[in-house]
Amino acid sequence: VRLAHQGTDAGALPLSPLVPAKNSDVEKPKTKMIITSRRDYPLTKSFPFSLEHLQTSYCKLARIDTRVLSLKKLRKLDLSHNHIKQLPATLGDLVCLQELDLHDNHLEAFSGALCSSDLQKCLQFLDLSQNQIQALPIEFCQLRGLVQLKLDDNALLRLPCRIGQLSRLRFLSAARNKLPFLPSDFRKLALENLDLFGNPFEQPNPLVPNIQLKIPLTLLECAARATINHRIPYSCHLLPSHLCKDLEVAKTCRCGNACLSSFIQITVTMNLHHVAHTVVLVDNMGGTEAPILCYFCSLDCYSQFLDRHLQSNG
Repeated sequence: VRLAHQGTDAGALPLSPLVPAKNSDVEKPKTKMIITSRRDYPLTKSFPFSLEHLQTSYCKLARIDTRVLSLKKLRKLDLSHNHIKQLPATLGDLVCLQELDLHDNHLEAFSGALCSSDLQKCLQFLDLSQNQIQALPIEFCQLRGLVQLKLDDNALLRLPCRIGQLSRLRFLSAARNKLPFLPSDFRKLALENLDLFGNPFEQPNPLVPNIQLKIPLTLLECAARATINHRIPYSCHLLPSHLCKDLEVAKTCRCGNACLSSFIQITVTMNLHHVAHTVVLVDNMGGTEAPILCYFCSLDCYSQFLDRHLQSNG
């Protein structure tokens, strides 16, 4: 340009031919990064925004890096083998996240806010094994895209009461926890593989019921039963939020009717093959049965069950 500006003949200008760049000369956006030591963890550089798969294992992380939370294209995030104690609510802003591996950390909870976030639309694989979780929130069953869930080696005292809402769940493992029984909703699952080995399951005894019946029924109980049985729409705009939460975890009697806080509860034996094609033995004795909660809305319903139970075992 300078030579042309000085009046040099255009035909004599030393112009190099314009050759298109080769594919090998163009750096493609990075979509995968694997870091498996604290030494290799980037402290000053940012993560490429094009990342779809990020693994940062064995990095002694005490929390999730805020730079990771801005990677909106992430589909797979592996944070296993760290020291993470708490999950930020902004983790739910990763709208493409399909796989989340939190295996072997120091988690004590999985927040309800995450279950109500965008993760409920996209998350398919969740590994929470080898943590210190005692219970999962009621909202956990809003993660209805889950296909595989790993909960092994925690301190779980119960599974979510509405676990049957996870209709896409095919692989569930909750081995070596502290589960005494399974929630009644468990029988709604349709799994390919189930592992509940090493839990201290109680011996079911239908003849020793936990009676929580209130007779006569309170006005709240009558209204709650009618709302659920007749499928009357409700929301936090119509009812106090605590009542909405109570309705969401209402129990279902064997007769199909609902009960809120007035019920009879027992545990019965269920063969796990009823909900899973492949079952890992629950103990060293070769068993595939486990106790499951069962509810009755009235003495009449419990009496009918008891008659059938005694006849079948008589």
